[in-house]
Amino acid sequence: MKFKFIYIVFFSISSLSGFSQEAAVKKGDKKYEKYAYIDAIKTYERVAEKGYKSPEMLQKLGNSYYFNADLANAAKWYGELFAMTEDVDAEYFYRYSQSLKGIGEYDKANQMLDKFNQKSGIDTRAQLYAGQKNYLEQIKKNSRRYKLENAGINSGYSDYGSAFYGEKVVFASARDTGNFSKKKHAWTDQYFTNMYVSDLSGDGSLSAPQKFAKTLNTKFHESTPAFSKDGKTMYFTRNNYLDGKKGKSTDKVTFLKTYRATLDGDKWTNVTELPFNNNNYSVAHPALSPDGKTLYFASDMPGTLGSSDLFKVEIKADGSFGDPVNLGPKINTPGRETFPFISDDNEIYFASDGHPGLGGLDVFMAKIEKNSFSEIQNIGEPANTKQDDFGFLINSKTKVGFISSNREGGQGNDDIYKFLETKPLSFECRQLLSGIVTDQETGAIIANAKVTLFDEKFNKLQEVTSDASGKYSFEEVECDTSYYVRGEKEEYVTKEQKIFIPKESGETDLPIPLEKRIKSVKVGDDLAKTFGIKIIYFDLDKWNIRPDAAVDLAKIVDVLKEYPTMKVDVRSHTDSRQTKKYNEKLSDRRAKSTIEWMVKDGIQSNRIFGKGYGETQLLNKCADGVQCSEEEHQRNRRSEFIITEL
Repeated sequence: MKFKFIYIVFFSISSLSGFSQEAAVKKGDKKYEKYAYIDAIKTYERVAEKGYKSPEMLQKLGNSYYFNADLANAAKWYGELFAMTEDVDAEYFYRYSQSLKGIGEYDKANQMLDKFNQKSGIDTRAQLYAGQKNYLEQIKKNSRRYKLENAGINSGYSDYGSAFYGEKVVFASARDTGNFSKKKHAWTDQYFTNMYVSDLSGDGSLSAPQKFAKTLNTKFHESTPAFSKDGKTMYFTRNNYLDGKKGKSTDKVTFLKTYRATLDGDKWTNVTELPFNNNNYSVAHPALSPDGKTLYFASDMPGTLGSSDLFKVEIKADGSFGDPVNLGPKINTPGRETFPFISDDNEIYFASDGHPGLGGLDVFMAKIEKNSFSEIQNIGEPANTKQDDFGFLINSKTKVGFISSNREGGQGNDDIYKFLETKPLSFECRQLLSGIVTDQETGAIIANAKVTLFDEKFNKLQEVTSDASGKYSFEEVECDTSYYVRGEKEEYVTKEQKIFIPKESGETDLPIPLEKRIKSVKVGDDLAKTFGIKIIYFDLDKWNIRPDAAVDLAKIVDVLKEYPTMKVDVRSHTDSRQTKKYNEKLSDRRAKSTIEWMVKDGIQSNRIFGKGYGETQLLNKCADGVQCSEEEHQRNRRSEFIITEL
């Protein structure tokens, strides 16, 4: 009756700067500085509308609207991005899909989701295997932690699914009781199961079984009970049968349901089915959280990821229930997850054939965390075998427990084995993800910033707030896993970064520098730095403006048009390779070519001047004859647009 049912990539969500008006004149100061303020997002839009586009700019524009819930404009700019290239990170397919849904274009949204799944992976089992190709080695490390033997209560029939009930153990059995009206299940050719009980001694040995709760046993299956701490409430599994009536699905199948009963004196009465049962699917194998406020169970109800999934549901103070919640893809797979058990240490044990194991159903364990689960581990041999192993439970204090299995050498179809855990399961890899939120320009601490953790498919996992020292932390993130971390603060640009958590235990540091949405500029500032322009690129030994350089120059031109009194000094620099005379002439031609392009695009010539400086203003040691890397040389090859007048 078993219900066999890295390199770290950083990217800014919107590294688009803006500038607001601010007065900075102090009484009595001898120096007077005039400030100008530029809205970079609007600048990018105007530049893009004129035809100067790059994938990076379009990503920033799409992101700036997406994170402000303006899906129509987000769809517009993501559409421009995908018209230019589909060589982008997987998350852009997802964001574009969401944006398209926002404007009712569901067919196209689904096409983007299909591409998103192709890039990010679809089948969880394939992902698990790809990420755990050494799973047999890991199982071997987790093995030899149990002293296991036959529980001494087994029959020649199916015995399984035990539960603690005070100083007793209750289990299901299809054993021959001598009743002339014995019935066999047509699917298994086994007798229907009833619940039995044995006294439990300190060493884990069990007394001769007796029938349990005769008022609950029927001619159909009863099994897998779970008891409240006070012993007065029981949840159990039964075929769809109540008050003498057998229920069937629309296909004439009798599924499993979970029922609740209460103890009245020494009798179990008031049997009621749970409100989320249904004639068309099974709800089975209940398990209670240590505080009794959450019920876990297995089901193939709608929304299930595989053949059967694990769910949880809140038990309210008045005895009513919340809505069932799927435990999610970390626990559930496209295979079978069933027979949950929650230890007093708040660990979830369950059987699965979707996670990498030894064969059939294996038992796995994870620690239940606030909003998620720790890494999932196979508990190893001899608890697990190449056959079906399930129905695990353990006393967290004595370390005595029981497991059900149809392994070789048993007495019946399924048997119950007792064990003593000699060593706890080692979670070898533990990681803390933390960092400090700061102002990108000044380095100042930013307190009360919202920091959100997402998985690779942008499912929200946790949300915290940076403290007075700017620090945030996410405890015990999963090792060997990628996440996205988003930082948000009023007056700052939302920033999102991808982070890979390594396999070894430790702490991963991820600083979050946030860029002010509003920034000031003054005489002497470099507009190239404001817009993140490092180089206006030219082809080798050339000085004509390339298309990719035109995108950046268009930003400068737009600013100059917005502020007609602004004047700029264009400075072109080279590295030290080639001769000084050659570099001086080449850089001068490039500076003049840049100015000519800007004048041609509508800027008055008296507002722009400049020249080339060759290698005369190096930023580092890389002069003639000094051994330097390409990266060091590149630092000297730069373009500057210095504000000389406002």
